[in-house]
Amino acid sequence: MAEICQLSTVNCQLFLTFAPMTAKNNRTLRLEEGEREDLMPLVDGRSLIHGDILDVLPTLHDGFAQLIIVDPPYNLSRNFGGNKFTTLSSEEYEEYLRGWFHPLCDKLAPNGTLYMCGDWRCSSSMQRVIEERLTILNRITWQREKGRGATYNWKNSMEDIWFAVKNPKDYVFNLEAVKQRRRVLAPYRQDGQPKDWEETQDGRFRTTCPSNFWDDISVPFWSMPENTDHPTQKPEKLIAKLILASSKEGDIVFDPFLGSGTTAVVAKKLHRNYCGVELNLDYCLLAAKRLLLADQDRSIQGYADGVFWERNSSLSAK
Repeated sequence: MAEICQLSTVNCQLFLTFAPMTAKNNRTLRLEEGEREDLMPLVDGRSLIHGDILDVLPTLHDGFAQLIIVDPPYNLSRNFGGNKFTTLSSEEYEEYLRGWFHPLCDKLAPNGTLYMCGDWRCSSSMQRVIEERLTILNRITWQREKGRGATYNWKNSMEDIWFAVKNPKDYVFNLEAVKQRRRVLAPYRQDGQPKDWEETQDGRFRTTCPSNFWDDISVPFWSMPENTDHPTQKPEKLIAKLILASSKEGDIVFDPFLGSGTTAVVAKKLHRNYCGVELNLDYCLLAAKRLLLADQDRSIQGYADGVFWERNSSLSAK
């Protein structure tokens, strides 16, 4: 992996994690008192980096990452554990993106892939900036079924992921690794035999090719062991689709806005190498804790037997 120089102290406001009153079955993962000292050595400045992406990028080798997954602050005001992002104009937001996106593209391998997450407010800005350096092949839209309804607007329950590559004639896409199992509601038979579906003890299912609309994702919530208090945590199942589709075992997956560590954790579970950068030290430590737990449990909710299962099917909870 790329050699990474020692970083100087970063001016990052830390926050203390308190254990609020929780429901009996609340499995939200938090830093416990006394864990920080034990976890600090895992924030090693190589695979798990505490720092500002603008400071870290110049220390990384060009072309070191086969896959880059980017989940930056969307263009709305949000507090990330004491680090606040404030809504900008579209022009200002695009300049913010360019500040780190152009040097980030240098870290992508010649046949590498980049995915960038966004919502309706910032997706068009992201498209414009991505196209300045990469070729966009598709836009994935996934159903984010969480949150309260809006009183004077449509409830926002969709997010986008831009799929882009350096070389549109040479990139990795593992179709067989990301197929989905869906229930068959109206089974068709030919000569009395199932056509394109099979009978199992859990029901009738068909294995289908993935589309660019994903309605099988469950956003982490309090009863799921992958859940943390990070305000914009992405589901492990969602990240697993990106990693399996666009990398091979042993490849390096890079996340420049690591948050609570989902990309690194899923990369580890799927036998990839990982490198992640996070500005907030407590989130870095939370990622380190999750990486340790991944040694004991490599399961990904909704992914079993080599396929992604439809939401609410009996095997989706595996």
